[in-house]
Amino acid sequence: MNNDPLQRRVPYEVSSPRYSVSPHMVTTAFELPNHRVTQTLGIVRGIVVRSRNVFVNIGAAFQTLVGGNITAWTRLCEQTRSEAFDIMIQHATELGANAIIGARYDATEIASGATEVLAYGTAVIVEPIDPGSFYRS
Repeated sequence: MNNDPLQRRVPYEVSSPRYSVSPHMVTTAFELPNHRVTQTLGIVRGIVVRSRNVFVNIGAAFQTLVGGNITAWTRLCEQTRSEAFDIMIQHATELGANAIIGARYDATEIASGATEVLAYGTAVIVEPIDPGSFYRS
């Protein structure tokens, strides 16, 4: 019996997940403008391994004949990166972070037709330098 309180109790999402790390608090830089890092919590990552399915490959094969952007693969890549990003944010949230700095992506082909996409960064706790500046545009 699994006593994990975070384990999903229903086979579908009841509500949208809530994260303490907002996507706008993730940056490839090593600092956030108008914020100071008060604590570094460590490396966080999101890993997705994805394979192309037969139908996507067939559609992509036809698209390669006429040239241009292979939209089926583009959508697959965007979806995979988005999932890895979301997992990275979830990992940072579990550590108690409110921001991620130094965010990066990496991809590795681990088998023919299967690719690992990794989103990673450093989970941190930041606070506004000027508390009123957090809400200004």
